[in-house]
Amino acid sequence: MIADWSTVETPIGPFTAVVDFDGAVLASGWTGDVTSLTGIVSPTLRPTQLRHRTDLGEVTTAVRRYHDGELDVVDDVLVRQRSGEFLEHAWNVLRTVPAGKPVSYAEFAALAGRPTAVRAAASACARNAVALFVPCHRVLRTGGALGGFRWGTDVKRWLLTHESTAHHQG
Repeated sequence: MIADWSTVETPIGPFTAVVDFDGAVLASGWTGDVTSLTGIVSPTLRPTQLRHRTDLGEVTTAVRRYHDGELDVVDDVLVRQRSGEFLEHAWNVLRTVPAGKPVSYAEFAALAGRPTAVRAAASACARNAVALFVPCHRVLRTGGALGGFRWGTDVKRWLLTHESTAHHQG
């Protein structure tokens, strides 16, 4: 299976995306190292060959526009992740959490239909391979602490501030 990848410079560092044949994002995050991304793709979707592209069309455009303040442009980008039923459902639910309105892990678990499954909700965030497009950065600890983030708490803080500022301006 061949996948295409590209890296875009953003205000918080390089952002790389790996996309399937139909443009669905398989993995993405704030790194310039594509191999750090391919390892987090589900084995059933993991590409066996990678082709570098300077531009991934809709995906590259969405990444640039998001970082410029158009927060909702990432909402409709096609993503593809595989795991168990709850995680796949939780990732879909995460895509409904609006920019500028972060939720706690407990609130996220409730939104996903399993209010007592706070650890499972946190696991869905930790195992999310398509950062930004499935916005796990919008989930915080109870009380508002940042909690963990694969790409670092500085990136998470920037994203939340960016979304809060742009949300209030829009």
